[in-house]
Amino acid sequence: MRELALNMAGVTVRRGEKLLLDDICLSIPQGSHWAVLGPNGAGKTTMLKIAATLLYPSEGTVDILGHRFGRVDTRELRKTIGLVDPKQRFTNLPAHEIVLSGLTASNGLLPRWSASVSELERCALMLELVGMTARADRYWADMSQGEKARTLIARALIISPTLLLLDEPTTGLDLPGRETLLSVIDGLRASLPGLTTVMITHHVEEIAASTTDILMIKDARILASGTVSEVMTPENLGALYDMSVSLETVRGRWFAFDALH
Repeated sequence: MRELALNMAGVTVRRGEKLLLDDICLSIPQGSHWAVLGPNGAGKTTMLKIAATLLYPSEGTVDILGHRFGRVDTRELRKTIGLVDPKQRFTNLPAHEIVLSGLTASNGLLPRWSASVSELERCALMLELVGMTARADRYWADMSQGEKARTLIARALIISPTLLLLDEPTTGLDLPGRETLLSVIDGLRASLPGLTTVMITHHVEEIAASTTDILMIKDARILASGTVSEVMTPENLGALYDMSVSLETVRGRWFAFDALH
């Protein structure tokens, strides 16, 4: 049996009278690749923040890479977790400096800090992995949304994380940008076999073909979770979005349609 990258048992998050997560029980094995689907406000990002050690639950237990919340220094644990948040903004730095800033978890390079030769080599390798080598000197303000997303992935990967969390990385991308990014995600999953990934998305067509498991969240609770073949069904999608759904697959990708139109 594979070890777990993430395990949540009875996880509940309250904000006043509002339930953001309600009794979440979830086990994610190391080396698996999950997509998290759900409507706005379902609790997806709240769950991801807990997985990133940025939020503690009101109730329940959380184990990340074998370490339990409350019994581990989360600052140290965070060094094994890469987080990609497309809403993150940087001062106008070139891509390679933004990637290097992942080593210090800072917005830009710290004063009087310089990268070692091995860290510079790691930075170059990560830029190559996400297809940004030719744009390593491109400044943040001049990047397309897709280039920013790939730079953020390289930044998250420079610490050699065991767990990679992606919060709607395809947000704001046009078709070429989306397809390039999904190809990058498929590629890094193949080239980093020990990596566990969890990617939030709103749209079925934004789920990468390399995805192994699906988690569906609705109204702060888990609607369905498990392997792609078990969970990705018209019935589950219909229940998730309160509509009649037709589902098609093309080259390992999924496309959903309104079954009544």
